[in-house]
Amino acid sequence: MARAAIICPGQGAQKIGMGKDLCMHSKTAREIFDSASRALGFDITKICFEGPEEELNRTDVAQPAILTTTMASLAVMKEKGQLKDDRIAVCAGLSLGEYSALCHAGALEFEDAVKLVRNRGRYMQEACDARSGGMLSLLGTDVEKARKICEKAAEAGEISVANLNCPGQVVISGETAAIEEAEKIAGSFGVKRAIRLRVAGAFHSALMKPAGDRLARDLADVNFAASRMPVAANATGEPHGNSPDETRKLLERQVSNPVYWEKCMRWVLEKGIDRFYEPAPGSVLAGLMKKIEPSAVVEAGPA
Repeated sequence: MARAAIICPGQGAQKIGMGKDLCMHSKTAREIFDSASRALGFDITKICFEGPEEELNRTDVAQPAILTTTMASLAVMKEKGQLKDDRIAVCAGLSLGEYSALCHAGALEFEDAVKLVRNRGRYMQEACDARSGGMLSLLGTDVEKARKICEKAAEAGEISVANLNCPGQVVISGETAAIEEAEKIAGSFGVKRAIRLRVAGAFHSALMKPAGDRLARDLADVNFAASRMPVAANATGEPHGNSPDETRKLLERQVSNPVYWEKCMRWVLEKGIDRFYEPAPGSVLAGLMKKIEPSAVVEAGPA
């Protein structure tokens, strides 16, 4: 039987109504949402189903909301026989989605993960408030040109490469003045299009180092088990090892280091895997995979 991989969405995939149909038709999905609300101490279900949008989009709410929806979607896929343990060879997740991947692989308990990403989102938001920043997606370029743009724009402030998502797309992240400068000069470096991302600040940059330091203390208090299957690490583009301390360090680094998503996917593809399952919410990862390996098949999970 052909093997497959699970790829879990990151922040930005949230939308009002996510998970509602899952809970209407699955007792297991409802239990997952109820468990998340108990762990968090507030009704995450109501926010996912009804909003308001400003609340759902808050970094400290969006992160646990997406993780909960992803885990509910995976549970329903399993109930329907869409996911069979002997078929799933590897898990990966984009940024926040790495926590969902670790949950599915059995390395992290769901309630621990929900609490961790709630704090992760809060620390990241507070780091954003402390130093104003943003992110800029550069289309039609490569990492070397992106680095040169950052070198030039660094005259205005802290800035660096943040996401290497797929061929032709690199995201840079940094202080507001530096991002504005990068946006101005991108065209002179051959960038086809520069798009400012709708995010709270400079994620996956040095501006997030204080958030990573605070998250490290929470990670130290959480038990990590051996994974049932390999999980790709965003910070390296390679699999997590079997050491809980290594996993903690990789998750700490991930907050302020670049996300090597394309490298993660190349590693999976090299294992001979060309079928992927992307649980709810969103379909961003399917779009990225089309640019990484057009022949790969990405099947969406129920939302």
